[in-house]
Amino acid sequence: MNEYIIITDSCCDLPRDYMESKKIPYVSLTCTFQEKEYRDDFGLSLNYKDFYEGMRKGDIPKTSQPNADAYYKVFEDIIKQQKKILYICVSSGLSGTYNSANIAKNMILDEYPEATLEIVDILTASLGQGLMVMKAVEMQENGASFEEVIKYLEDTKLSLNTYIIVDDLNHLKRGGRISTAAAVVGSLFHIKPVLTLNDEGKVIAIRKAKGRKAGINELAKFVIDKIENSEDMMVTICHGDSEADAIKLKEIILKEVPVKEVMINFIGPVVGTYGGPGALAVFFVGKHRQNHIIDVNI
Repeated sequence: MNEYIIITDSCCDLPRDYMESKKIPYVSLTCTFQEKEYRDDFGLSLNYKDFYEGMRKGDIPKTSQPNADAYYKVFEDIIKQQKKILYICVSSGLSGTYNSANIAKNMILDEYPEATLEIVDILTASLGQGLMVMKAVEMQENGASFEEVIKYLEDTKLSLNTYIIVDDLNHLKRGGRISTAAAVVGSLFHIKPVLTLNDEGKVIAIRKAKGRKAGINELAKFVIDKIENSEDMMVTICHGDSEADAIKLKEIILKEVPVKEVMINFIGPVVGTYGGPGALAVFFVGKHRQNHIIDVNI
């Protein structure tokens, strides 16, 4: 079992053509939207623009994680091919998906004791997770071993920075990220909290910005201040149907720091349920991720 397969889940929000071209197996989370359940499959079943337009009109989606059986089926298919599995998983601080995967892993090892199956809790989501999937695939294509890729991911994940702004605080309120009072006051005064993920992969608010433009500038400042070896680094930006702002953020970053590449894509419906229309996030590898609250009094 010297060969290995890199797999992930649908929270990585990578472009569908990338997933298909690289033939990356994945496990889908689900989104219930307008009373219908959809697989989160990179925009194939549920069009991104339709999803966000529905949210703007008041539709409230719900999400659910895959159960252990769903993971077992994916894992077993690969193990039967006599290949090792490296699963890059959405943050355990955001979803119970990691727990389901570990239950399935134990089931697999009970039945296939010689199997090799490693799960990396990447401690972020969306295109931050996607960024690490792409790096792992690149390393594999360049001849890196199973162990070398795992070591890179584990050594790097706490330097994988995530910064987010949202347009509507009510989605954060429903997700339990801020209080009802903070949502009301913040919306009234057009406050845009800047969010990040800490070392436990949980959302924390670290700064506030007055208005959308200021929020975008704050995201750019974090990239400019914290990215390292920028010319060798990819930056990923994802958005909740706010592509113009994603492009603006890209332009601000590129005026200040040279980077290898900037990828822009939609936030998928599972992650987008909690960010809502207008959410904007940027991801990059740099200095250790932020862990302390700077200024969040709304």
